[in-house]
Amino acid sequence: MHTFVLGSSSPRRRELFSLVVPRYEVVPAQVDEHSLSAPTPALLAETLGRAKCAEVAFRRPEEIVIGCDTVVEYGGKALGKPADPREAADMLRCFSGRAHQVHTGVAVCCKGEEHFFTETSLVVFAPLTEEEIRAYTATQEPYDKAGGYAIQGGAAKFITRIEGCYFNIMGLPVSRLYQCLKNLGYL
Repeated sequence: MHTFVLGSSSPRRRELFSLVVPRYEVVPAQVDEHSLSAPTPALLAETLGRAKCAEVAFRRPEEIVIGCDTVVEYGGKALGKPADPREAADMLRCFSGRAHQVHTGVAVCCKGEEHFFTETSLVVFAPLTEEEIRAYTATQEPYDKAGGYAIQGGAAKFITRIEGCYFNIMGLPVSRLYQCLKNLGYL
């Protein structure tokens, strides 16, 4: 029986990971995300996911550790979690009537062996009014999410189309992770 460890404190990731592995431990990664960089947002998601996985795997080397991070890309730039309502509103204005990408970098480590992948989804927003943006940024929803919105929450009404994995946009590509763990013989 394998012991799985999720290197994330995100409640959404924990919920999604339980769809793949019902029994696991949570050990939040202790990584300074701001100290890491990469030439593209997709590579940044991979870099962050791998760093989180490696940090937790160092502490738990005998277990199967999963680390991940989600980065929202617009105009070739990575958008993190908004710090305040102004920044959240600016992000929503960028997305209004346009498409952007969501990348999640996932790493799996066990006994010094690492496997990783990056999943990308495309999200298209309807045009937003300033009133819609103000109402949404007045909620608590935007502030702990990359890109400043929750597809599974109030922002669902703004999204006209997605291409790719819905769960990836929430923070964990469930099917691809399941297939990865299965192919590695962990499930």
